[in-house]
Amino acid sequence: MSRSHFPFSKKNYQLMAIGFALIVVGFIIIGLDKEPHGNGFLGLTLGPIVTLAGFIFEFYAIFAKTEKN
Repeated sequence: MSRSHFPFSKKNYQLMAIGFALIVVGFIIIGLDKEPHGNGFLGLTLGPIVTLAGFIFEFYAIFAKTEKN
């Protein structure tokens, strides 16, 4: 009988969790902006940069190679 293999390793799932956390933090930062309609520094600059970094990190987590034992 062959063992079923998961498509990702534990390392990939940990990296995906970090990327997801970055995305959530980015949206929270956007929501913390006190300017009307989010037109301040947090809503227009810092929040989107953190969110984009989270999505880029997610792509890295998906494509990261796993080490074979």
